[in-house]
Amino acid sequence: MKRVLLLTILFIAVTAMVFAGGKKEKSDYVFAADCTWPPLEFVDESGTIVGFEIDLIAAISEKSGVSMVTRNVAWDGIFAGLDNGAYDGVASGVTITEERKNTMDFTTPILEVTQSIIVNKGNKNIKDESSLQGKKVGVQIGTTGNFAVEKVGGAVIRAYDDIGLAIEDLLNKNVDAAVADSLIAAEFVLANANYADKLEIIGSMGGEKEEIAIAVKKGNTELLKLLNDSLAGLENDGTMATLKQKWDIL
Repeated sequence: MKRVLLLTILFIAVTAMVFAGGKKEKSDYVFAADCTWPPLEFVDESGTIVGFEIDLIAAISEKSGVSMVTRNVAWDGIFAGLDNGAYDGVASGVTITEERKNTMDFTTPILEVTQSIIVNKGNKNIKDESSLQGKKVGVQIGTTGNFAVEKVGGAVIRAYDDIGLAIEDLLNKNVDAAVADSLIAAEFVLANANYADKLEIIGSMGGEKEEIAIAVKKGNTELLKLLNDSLAGLENDGTMATLKQKWDIL
């Protein structure tokens, strides 16, 4: 009888420890970011993830007093992870689209971008979006750059897990052009000494400017309000402008 009672007590204690250890603190939020997109998020020479959105999440955490961390996650499957609860949000250059609104919620926009066309310097065959017909175009899979090129009749899409791989294939002339967010394109072409004398931006894809925001799981109104309130505060106190200046975002 005593043995059974002791085992029961032990079982209850262990169970309580397991559930306590596995419980996610309400004040601790995890954000996913595909850290291959400078200046928004990337891995620096020391192996640290840095960038505008990395700093922004840290600033939101400080402003709200709520613990927040960023985790480096590959783009392919990043939204599936949000849906299944692997993390609470995605801060990774996410463009607001009508299709995405069906499966996730967005904060107020934090940036505006267009889709830039990048070519090797001296390329006289590609001058604009219509010139991409019949050409091999590198994009990052599942991005709005990918979606934009899909609308160009006759374009041959080469999709990569990382936009940097598309740029490398462009340099090696395995593709004729690459399409990426204007911020990313500017970082690779204008601000990168390794590429500035080899690549150029020759224009933008058609369509309106895209709005970038932080995505959260559909229906997570508590986190959405916390983020929006903090973003408004960071805009009002000048922090947002300071972060944009730091990362050369015009």
